This record gives sequence, structure tokens and C-alpha cells, in this order.
Amino acid sequence: MRPFFCLPSGPPGLSVDQVSTELAVPPRKPSSIGRFWASTIGKKTVMAVTGLGLVAYLFAHMLGNLKVFLGAAAMNEYAAWLRTIGEPVLPYGVFLWLMRAGLIVAIVLHITAAVQLSIRDRRARPVRYVHGQRARASFATSTMRWGGATLAVYVVWHILDLTVGVANRDYVKGQPYHNIVADFRVWWVNVIYIVAQLMLGLHLNHGFRSAARTLGSARPAMRTVGTLVAVVITGGFLAVPIAVMTGLVA
Repeated sequence: MRPFFCLPSGPPGLSVDQVSTELAVPPRKPSSIGRFWASTIGKKTVMAVTGLGLVAYLFAHMLGNLKVFLGAAAMNEYAAWLRTIGEPVLPYGVFLWLMRAGLIVAIVLHITAAVQLSIRDRRARPVRYVHGQRARASFATSTMRWGGATLAVYVVWHILDLTVGVANRDYVKGQPYHNIVADFRVWWVNVIYIVAQLMLGLHLNHGFRSAARTLGSARPAMRTVGTLVAVVITGGFLAVPIAVMTGLVA
């Protein structure tokens, strides 16, 4: 008796396994976004765009920190105003959380692309540099990876310190001026902060030029712009702990 169902026999000479393979669904092709992310230029572009976005945030954050020189009232009012952005469309404080979520996404994409590019670079160059070749690389270039890792750890600590208040024993909710002054009166907090800001300056100096080159602007002027951006942002951030340490802000 002929079975009720059986695989088609196919042309003579084909086995059942070969027929099954022919009937299998072909693998789905990756989307254009997937292909873009998988490419080296795609990862570099993601690093460049997220990096420039983070630079814009750092500049705005630095300007906000400088409000501390205007006194407690100005600093506290500025911090309270940030929570009202978007009202009445957005509820109180929602804008800040949306901004934080966007920053987290940008940081994760930036770090992921950097790590994957680093791994890809190591696999493409299994033989180490000859003696002296690596030493000719600039200091900023050679510290990009370790500096980036250091900054990632610092960001977590900074959030726990001045945003959540877990790492600040004198933290008072809703009083950023008090929290900043109390924080930078502790010498080891200043050491952590200053080292992190110097690392940030090196990272910005090299990263800005790399981002400009990736996005098609390799003009020599970008070196000057990158250095200027690094100096302004780093200097602006360092001005606050130095002012607290010297008693200019108290």
C-alpha cells in the first residue's frame, strides 16, 4: 500500500536528505541596519555620531556646573528648572529621565562599537608592532582604550555620588550646591575627579579628530578644534573642584 504522505522523491539520483535540503527555507538576509552595523565603517560612524552627541551633552553639563560660581540660589534654581523642561506636555522630571535613557543608549553603542573594533583590529593584526613603532603613536592614541574604560567606571561612580547620593555621605536631595561643595571638600574625591577629567580631555582631543575624519572632514583645522574642545570642557569641569578646594566656592 502506498503511504498517505511521503517526501517527494525528486529527480533520480537525489537522496532524501538532498531533497529536504532543497525544500528548506533559505536563510534570511540581514537588514540594511544589520549590514551597516556589521561593517567597520558602520561601527566607526556609530562611534563618531554618539561621540559627538556626548560631547554636546558634556558641554551643556559643564556650563550648568559653572552655575556654582553664581551661588547656591542660582545653582539650585537651575537644577530645579531642568526638571520642568517639557511641561506641561511632559510630567515633572520626565525630561531628565528621557535624557538619561538617551545617554545610556549612546554610551552603550559607543562602548560596544569601540570594543568590537578593537577586537577586529587585533585579529587583523596578529603580529605585534616592531620595536619602536608603537612608541611613535601619540600619547592620546595609546591611552584611548584604557582611558575609555576608566571613564566608563567613573560615570557609574559619578552617578552614585552626585545623582543618586549613595557615595556622598553628606548628600541632600534637591540641594546640588550643597552636595557639590560637600563632595569636593574631600581630598580623595578631588583626586578621582581630576584624574577622570584629565582622561576625558585626552579622550576628547583624539576622539573629536577621529569622529571628524570618519564623517568626512579630515582638514588640519579639525586638530585645532578638537584640542580647543578638549581644553574648554576639561577646564570648565576642573574649575569647580579647584574653586571648592581653594575656598573660592564655599
